[in-house]
Parts: sequence; C-alpha cells; structure tokens
Amino acid sequence: MKSLWAATAPAAPPTPALAESIKVDVAIVGAGYTGLSTALHLAERGVSVCVLEANEPGWGASGRNGGQVNPTLKYDPDQLVQMYGAARGEPLIHTVSNSADLVFNLIQRHGIDCAPTRKGWMQVSYSGKGVAGLHARAEQWERRGVPVQRLDANAVSSRMGSQAFAGGWLDGRAGAIQPLAYARGLVRAAQAVGVRIHGQSAVTAMQQAGAGWKLQTASGAQVSAGQVVLATNGYSGDLWPGMAQSVLAANSFIVATRPLSGPAADSILPGQETVSTAQRLLLYFRKDAHGRLLMGGRGLFNDPTGPADFAHLERSLALLFPQLGKLDFEYRWAGRIAITRDFMPHVHEPAPGLTLALGCNGRGIALCTSLGQQLAGRLCDSRSDFAYPVTPLQRLPLHGLQRFYIGAGVAWYSLLDRLSL
Repeated sequence: MKSLWAATAPAAPPTPALAESIKVDVAIVGAGYTGLSTALHLAERGVSVCVLEANEPGWGASGRNGGQVNPTLKYDPDQLVQMYGAARGEPLIHTVSNSADLVFNLIQRHGIDCAPTRKGWMQVSYSGKGVAGLHARAEQWERRGVPVQRLDANAVSSRMGSQAFAGGWLDGRAGAIQPLAYARGLVRAAQAVGVRIHGQSAVTAMQQAGAGWKLQTASGAQVSAGQVVLATNGYSGDLWPGMAQSVLAANSFIVATRPLSGPAADSILPGQETVSTAQRLLLYFRKDAHGRLLMGGRGLFNDPTGPADFAHLERSLALLFPQLGKLDFEYRWAGRIAITRDFMPHVHEPAPGLTLALGCNGRGIALCTSLGQQLAGRLCDSRSDFAYPVTPLQRLPLHGLQRFYIGAGVAWYSLLDRLSL
C-alpha cells in the first residue's frame, strides 16, 4: 500500500546500484536516518563513505513513520540518571534533548524540502492519574531548561479539538516533518559532501579482511572498508549473527484522511502540535501540511493486506473527533519498527571495526539523526565522548516466537490500559 509520504515527497535523488568494486574508509549498510546521518557527519569530517541500501533510501521505517520529531526516550530524565548514574545519564539526557534541534538545524542548513513545523508535542492521558504522571515528567524536563506547559482537560481540549482527555503536557522542543522527504534530503546533503549512496544494492555477505572488512553485494560488486556500520533497524536480516534476533520487529499502522476544510476541521489542532497518548499501546496523530489528519498505532504482526486491517485506527479517529462526521481516508500504510527489550537504542561493537546500531523504539527521526552524529564522532575517535550506551549483543530468548510475543503483549498492554482509565 502506497504511503502518503511516497505520494507527496520530492523526487528521489539518483542512487544507482553499485556496479564496481570500491574501497572506502567506512561502509554503511542501510540508508535510513541512522545510516544517512552517520554518513553525512563522517563525510563532513573528511572520511570516505559508501552507503549500501537493499531497496531505495528511506524505503523502511524512515520513510513510513508518522513524521513526529520528539526528542525523548522511553524513560524520564530522573529514571535515566537512576539507570546510568549522573556521570553517564546527564550527557545522554542532554544529547537526546538536543536531538530535535539537530534535525531542524540540518533541515535549515541543507535546505531540505520536508514541510518542517515546530509547534510542540502534546502527550495526553485519558485519566487523572495518568495526567499526574505526565505533569511530573514535565517537571523533570523543566528542571533541565526545556520549555514545557502542563495542560489540564480544558487546555488539551482547546488545543486539540477533542474532549476525550483529562490533561497532559506540551514539549516545546518537538515538531513534525514529511519523513520520506527528510530522508531524501539527507541523501542529497550526504552526496553533496562526497558520500556514495547506492540503492538496490543488497549486501549478501561480509567478512573480515585483514584490518578491515569486505562486503559482497547481490550484483557481485564488492566494498572494502576499514570500518562497517550496520544500520538496518526493524528490517535487519542475517548479515550478522544475532542482530535481527536482538529486537522485535513490530508493525506500526497509519491512516490519513483526505485534506480537511471548514470550521470543524479548523477546530482540530489549530496550533499544529503533534500528539501522542500516554497509553502503553499509544496512538499518535497530527495534521500534515495540506490539512490531512493522520493517526498511527500498533497493528497486526503481519503486513497489512487491505483496508480492514486499519479499521481500529479509523474508529479511534472518529471517536476522538466526532465533529468531523464520516471521514474519507485517502492513504493507509505500515512500517516496521525495532523494539528492544529495555526500550533503549542499542549500539553494539561485536568485532573490531564493526558497529551495529538499532532499536529506535518508534522515536526514529530525532533519535536516529542524533545517533548518527554520535557514531560519526566515535568512528573517527574512539576516545570521544559517546552519549549512548554501548552494550553486548544479546538475542531475545525464543525470538522465533516473536509473533506470539507481540500478540500477547498487545493483549496484556490493552488490558492494563483499560484498567488504568
């Protein structure tokens, strides 16, 4: 199913398949946000880089997400300090907090045509108990200098155009973009500083060769590199043993209406904020640059086969905004996100000169862009400050049952969400 983003993004820059064997300093597998940001920041440091993509840049979750630029992790700042200690936790918090700045600065610096808006992100709760937790979250970020607002039910209703929520908070750092257009803009920016980017160039094998690595592509062309980054996230295969088995690849489904107009449409998100619910099985929604209303959330484990697979999202949108009447949906699509056991991004270095980076847990735009910048610094100088934890690669137990894991988890979290209302 064709996404809204594929239908409306500027044309993709040429990224022809690799046709000859080459040698570079760093080879990156995966042309999503992580791989493209890493490549761009490496090339700006004078490093020769090649990016290899099995499909086309932005084909995976980087071109299919909801377009929200949210500079947060699963955990609140105080929790991160408890987990990692102040010496490691505070630099991580600072890096994450600045990740939206990084995205919007890159957009401005490279003239990326991706309909950027930066009006903030509302996280809202159906219950008063949930609102108290969100206000506590806001207070933690406020202590660290972040512009926040605590919202009661009336404030949420006036900003959102829905009376379904008891309150929440507004994070002023956040915004929204056309995500596939952003990925394509990163391609152009990286190419402008010398990065070779090759679509339709699946890597079929890799092996250590002396002090570096040799990558074999489906066409027969090879890439020799001193260092390799695997940045395939929710679409990871068997290129490195255990990588795909270290995450759960869950589908996120999204629907988009036709462009809306009139007083009822104008009452919904008039300030152009983005929104997520604070449920365990969250919903996220926003308007795009043309007035379409989008909603996303978890879906089936399998890829969707027809409109019926999106009915749960369409019902939710109708319940939240009854003033719109019957809605006409123009686009329905899905993409896979990589979920880690601890809900943190994972960086692994299982062999000399090899880095694995995956597990964005649905926060890919800001997080992956930031992770790429950080990886570039680490690859150039292993002694440089690196904000994200580097951990051993660990397979999830009984990973072959991930269909069962996801189905059981959806049922369990759905029950907990109902009990917390």
